[in-house]
Amino acid sequence: MKKKFGIIGKPIKHSLSPVLHNYWFNKYGIDARYSIIDADEKDLKNIIKKIKDHELSGINVTLPYKQKIIHLTDKIVNDAHLAGSVNTILLDDDKIVGENTDVFGLQAAYLKEIDNCSTKDALVIGAGGVAPSVILSLQKSGIKKISISNRTKEKCIFLKKKFNFLSIIPWEKLDKEIKNFDIIINATSLGLKDGEDFNFNFSSTKNNVIYIDTIYNPLETKTYKFLKEEGKKVFNGLDMFIYQGQKSFYLWNKINPEIDNNVIELLNSKLK
Repeated sequence: MKKKFGIIGKPIKHSLSPVLHNYWFNKYGIDARYSIIDADEKDLKNIIKKIKDHELSGINVTLPYKQKIIHLTDKIVNDAHLAGSVNTILLDDDKIVGENTDVFGLQAAYLKEIDNCSTKDALVIGAGGVAPSVILSLQKSGIKKISISNRTKEKCIFLKKKFNFLSIIPWEKLDKEIKNFDIIINATSLGLKDGEDFNFNFSSTKNNVIYIDTIYNPLETKTYKFLKEEGKKVFNGLDMFIYQGQKSFYLWNKINPEIDNNVIELLNSKLK
């Protein structure tokens, strides 16, 4: 019987998860299909029931449901427990388990490449769905000084209760403060295809700044392009997306899929 997987979120049509996972299902001869599940919050309970009833074999979870799905799980484990954020759901001994592969994705894609992590000052912009995973991955990489800024300050205060080492920067001071950081990670939806963007440029950043966008559609946001043209070190969210998908695939299928040139070219072709 063909296994069914999917991704839930809103908006979700921009997701390349079906392209990634269906490529790997095909490559490894797994009789499975991965599709987009356009879901409202009221649908979450029924989707979880489908996993319990073996109608779905597993799902990925993206904005705005990474925290909202937690109360529907039987347990959250590992990085999901530490971050308080779930992006992968699987069934284990008839228990609904929430996992987090975003933390691994960020570390594997970018942070392992950064020298002397412990001496860096990092800024996380955004306090929504992926932000706890970003903070945890920075912490696991040995970074001691981590600041956060968000349009809604209350969300920063909520995160500070979980990660008490965080410094909060008021949103209105962000454009003046970015000059103080070695690593800047955009964990907002600002820059997403057909969405709004930052209302200032990043001209005051350090010359050796590392800018990481968790967005991969488009491959180059306005801020990414600006900093790239300034000669700064920039990364888009595609590598993080691929690595988090690789770990999700492993959790479901117990196969660690290869990130080969074909899948990278396939994903890039969908983003042009």
